[in-house]
Amino acid sequence: MKIVVATRNRHKVREIAVLLAEAGLGIEAVTIDEVAPAAELLENEETFEGNALAKARQAAAACGLPAMADDSGIEVDALGGAPGVRSARWAGEPCDDARNNQKMLRELAGVPPAKRTARYRCAAAFVDPGRSVEIVRVGACEGLLVDAPRGHGGFGYDPLFLVPSLGQTMAEIDLDTKNRLSHRAAAFRALAQALREIASKK
Repeated sequence: MKIVVATRNRHKVREIAVLLAEAGLGIEAVTIDEVAPAAELLENEETFEGNALAKARQAAAACGLPAMADDSGIEVDALGGAPGVRSARWAGEPCDDARNNQKMLRELAGVPPAKRTARYRCAAAFVDPGRSVEIVRVGACEGLLVDAPRGHGGFGYDPLFLVPSLGQTMAEIDLDTKNRLSHRAAAFRALAQALREIASKK
C-alpha cells in the first residue's frame, strides 16, 4: 500500500520511515512534497489528535492516497502544560528549534530540577477516504528538562529533554534507542497494530 506522510519536517520523515519499516505492513511511504508539493497542511485544532487527523485528511484529499500524519509537542508541568500543541511555534514564526529551546530555558529559570517534569506527547492518524477509515492513536514519553542543551541529535526540544532511565537527553541517544521509547514510536506502533487488526479482518 502506498501512503503519503503528511509532514514537511525531514526529521519526522526519517523517524516515521523507520517505524513503518519495523511494522512490516508492506507500506510504501511517500512524502507530501513528493506527490503534492503545493498542498497546504493547516494545524488549527486545539489538540494533538485534532491536528493529526486534520493533516491526514488534507493530505489524502490533495493526493488521492491514504495518508498518515502526526502532531506532537511537549507539555511542561511547571508551565501548566504549555506549550502543548503550540510547541513548534512557541517562540514565534517561523519555527525555530533554537529559539524555542532558549524560551524554554528562560521560562524555567529558577525552577528546581525535581519540578521540571515534562512529557512529549504524540497523536498519529491514518486516513483512507476510499475505505472510510480513520484511526488515531496516541503515545507519550515522560522526562525532565535540563538547564542547558545536551547532545547534537534529534530535533525540537530533544537537547533539553532528559530520559531519567538513561541519564541522557533525547539529543544524546541514537535513533534506534529513540525509536524504542519515544512518544512518536509509541503512537505509530499503536497505529500499526490497529492497521494490522483491520487487515486481519479482510
